[in-house]
Amino acid sequence: MATKEMKSYSLAEMKDKYIGKEGTIERDEYEYELRMDVLGRMIKTARQERNLTQEQLGQLVGVQKSQISKLESSANSATIDTILKVFKALKADIHFNVTLEKQYLKLV
Repeated sequence: MATKEMKSYSLAEMKDKYIGKEGTIERDEYEYELRMDVLGRMIKTARQERNLTQEQLGQLVGVQKSQISKLESSANSATIDTILKVFKALKADIHFNVTLEKQYLKLV
């Protein structure tokens, strides 16, 4: 009996095939949602490490518990101002990297 070899695909190849090539609207939306999901998880992890409830963090930031919950589950509905306030309340450093035409920009 002949064995059939399975072809393997890289993650990039799978994304290209099932989501869309880099630069397409579908791929950009997927990558944005993924980054926002990761950001929400970072907020939740930092809050838990500080032993704060969502309600307590909301009080520190000046928002309702429900907004913290939404932020942790999907940060895409939050403004950058709210995100910065949350990290400040968590006493966490946050860094943004900006690359313009393949040159890294450092904000001072």
